[in-house]
Amino acid sequence: MEHKKLECCPICNSSQQKTKMIVRDHMITQEEFELTSCGECGFLFTNPIPNEDKIGNYYKSEEYISHSSNKKGVINKLYNLVRSYTLNQKTKLLGKLSVGKELLDIGAGTGHFLNACRVKGYNVLGLEPDDQARMFAKENFDLELKALDYLGQVEANSKDLITMWHVLEHVYHLQRDAHKIVDCLKEDGKWIIAVPNHESFDAQYYGVNWAAYDVPRHLYHFRKRDIENLAESCGMKLEKVLPMKFDSFYVSMLSEKYIKGSFFKALMVGWKSNLKAKKYGYSSQIYVLAKKN
Repeated sequence: MEHKKLECCPICNSSQQKTKMIVRDHMITQEEFELTSCGECGFLFTNPIPNEDKIGNYYKSEEYISHSSNKKGVINKLYNLVRSYTLNQKTKLLGKLSVGKELLDIGAGTGHFLNACRVKGYNVLGLEPDDQARMFAKENFDLELKALDYLGQVEANSKDLITMWHVLEHVYHLQRDAHKIVDCLKEDGKWIIAVPNHESFDAQYYGVNWAAYDVPRHLYHFRKRDIENLAESCGMKLEKVLPMKFDSFYVSMLSEKYIKGSFFKALMVGWKSNLKAKKYGYSSQIYVLAKKN
């Protein structure tokens, strides 16, 4: 595969960087990728990354279940079982924000979340790069998801809510697209981002084998302060941080699978990670961003 070297930090644009660790693509290719830490702001990112026209090859796997409803295997069955609960929690969060019904979901996957929102009365628009995922959404929910480049056609100041559930870490042009997203929001709109947290206990426990590094599909590896810095660069502010408590178990199970470890060890690490979240943060966290006044 051809790769592209990032000369500057995707958030602060500093050219200072150092190698933090080498991580394997456990899911598909078994290739190794370098994680680089910015010498200025500390942001961690995969570097080099696959060329933009080649990165789609790293998503071509039945194992990549965020774009499927594959129920084979214990982990996939649990993922699908938990999904109905988390969908309810996500729609409740939108209701609590009470900012309107115009919703854009970026990285809509198979459309489960958008369908749940539509049932609740939201006017929904979803963007999704994967052809098969868009087809699934059409056939199962009659949702017409758009390709990602449709973002440029979304009217400015038109959306009350923009959601990205485990998507921001995949966005190829981080600063460019972040500014486009903010332009689409109404003045009182909210941008909701869910991403893994590499400062969490489970991340530290598994180290280079932490499944949520998921190189090279995950181009960036966030902490709370990185979200704050990105928000600042786009004229936004961080309003709220919320937990995704199931993720510590799911990520720990995947991590144990990669190292041929124990299902019960994964449950223990996931439980311990949630217990230690006050100090380290949760395995994945939801960030609610708003425009600055």
